[in-house]
Amino acid sequence: MRTPPKKKSKTAPQTAQERMSARRKRLRAQGLRPVQHWVPDVRDPRVRADLRRQGRLLGQQPKTDPIDAWIEAVYDTSEWR
Repeated sequence: MRTPPKKKSKTAPQTAQERMSARRKRLRAQGLRPVQHWVPDVRDPRVRADLRRQGRLLGQQPKTDPIDAWIEAVYDTSEWR
């Protein structure tokens, strides 16, 4: 026989700040910590121009096959699963 789901007691709605605080507490209780990552903003024309510049510089380099082969040989992917 199936029992009906328990109804949650109604509480006052939490603010976004209270919900986020509760979420952070739950995550910390799981042994996690917050980390902030900054990445290039590819929407910025200056960033795109710099990426193009770097791409041109890479294109001017001599063949990189020996370097690529070495990276493939020493790269250990056995623990990726």
